[in-house]
Amino acid sequence: MKKFSWRKAALVAAVVPMMALSACSSQGGKPADTANAAGGGQVVSTPRMKVALITHAAAGDTFWDIVRKGAEEASAKDNVELLYTSDPEAGRQAQLVQQAIDQKVDGIAVTLATPDALKDVLKKATDAGIPVVSLNAGEGVSAQLGAFTHFGSNEKLAGEAVGTRLAAQGFKHPVCVIQQQGHVGLEARCAGVKAKVPGTEILYVDGKDMTAVQSTATAKLQAAKDADVIIGLGAPITLTLLKSVTDASSSAKVASFDLNADLAQKIVDGSVIFTVDQQPWLQGYMSVDSLWQAKRGGFKLGGGQPVLTGPTIVDKSNASDVLKFAQQGVR
Repeated sequence: MKKFSWRKAALVAAVVPMMALSACSSQGGKPADTANAAGGGQVVSTPRMKVALITHAAAGDTFWDIVRKGAEEASAKDNVELLYTSDPEAGRQAQLVQQAIDQKVDGIAVTLATPDALKDVLKKATDAGIPVVSLNAGEGVSAQLGAFTHFGSNEKLAGEAVGTRLAAQGFKHPVCVIQQQGHVGLEARCAGVKAKVPGTEILYVDGKDMTAVQSTATAKLQAAKDADVIIGLGAPITLTLLKSVTDASSSAKVASFDLNADLAQKIVDGSVIFTVDQQPWLQGYMSVDSLWQAKRGGFKLGGGQPVLTGPTIVDKSNASDVLKFAQQGVR
């Protein structure tokens, strides 16, 4: 597998049968499977602790199923009660953080897609002595907002990796599709692509409405005859863009960020040329496990720096190997 700036983090692999999750305000693409989440083994002997995982996930986005699966496996091993909540609206995500503070949790793991909306409430968390880690988005501001480490991909680097590959393959007019305007990670991805392929154009769509995504992208491809590749910034978006290419009778190729089993199969089939995987299972797993480690021994992973879980390129050369893990819901 080809990798770019991969920083290895040690993982503890033992897992046990899944513990029940608390209810959440909104979920990813499917409910958690609490019956078959993990195999045999031993739960740690440390006291029970409570961790809140609060994301900006929109309903139906399968990416967050993978993050959550990793968090669930770490929680099972670490004797953690996991409180998973999510909301794509920044103000409501901040309210969920406040709710976790009021519940006197032992740790908070949070995504920072809109950091300005969360900075005040995260200060309340750290002032209350609650350790915080961030994941997925906001690696550049994570430490400023009080997180002791961050788990995720360097999004600008990931965008540059995509741009470099596209330029090497001769693409000159990419369309980079952002499904949530103002999301710092998504904006950084497209900025990275544009840094390597100056002809890149940004297209904003409403990622909560896949019908609108399809029609907006179709119209764009019909109007922009010189568009030679369209880039989705998430697997469900990319799978929808494939329909847009067909609807527009466009010759544009399709590239992607992120991964699920359906997208991995499309890469195997040749419908998608490649994706950049940030390995979200690791983000969920390590976020919970690092908070347990902090309570267990005062350990702080990362040395004050983000712990990178990507970017990792998945293309036709390695997609078949990755597909089996994607079908298990861990890639």
